[in-house]
Amino acid sequence: MRKSTDFIVVHCSATPAKMDIGAKEIDRWHRAKGWFRIGYHFVIRRDGSVEYGRELNTVGAHAVGFNERSVGVCLVGGLAEDGKTSNNNYTPAQWLTLDKLVSELESQFPQAKVVGHRDLLSTQCPAFNVKEWQARRKGLQKNSTEKPTKPYKPLVY
Repeated sequence: MRKSTDFIVVHCSATPAKMDIGAKEIDRWHRAKGWFRIGYHFVIRRDGSVEYGRELNTVGAHAVGFNERSVGVCLVGGLAEDGKTSNNNYTPAQWLTLDKLVSELESQFPQAKVVGHRDLLSTQCPAFNVKEWQARRKGLQKNSTEKPTKPYKPLVY
């Protein structure tokens, strides 16, 4: 069981946009590395749907040195078609879901800092600057008058 949650870490699956995978495939990849199971707590698919990985209160396996005090969120994508270059290729649905999921996690863990994997370790993951995204969304949320179009269903439970 995780004792504290100091970070909400945003990751990418490092897959090209055409590769629509989810938690099941990532779980298989992580087990092939000898891990207990999928390292992330949440996976956001290309269509914006959320799939669940590790239980929220358990220690993840997604950011070495930070797993004991973080929640891991993985966006599917983040790799160019060449299979080598990082690429911010996320769908509008993924951005909306990421915003909603992070908001819920921030409510649950108000002391947690939202960061990208690359802010903690030497990597290109998640293929965008999470600090800049976080600053933009915080600025937008303060003045937002947008109303949800669908009935609200929490992503975190």
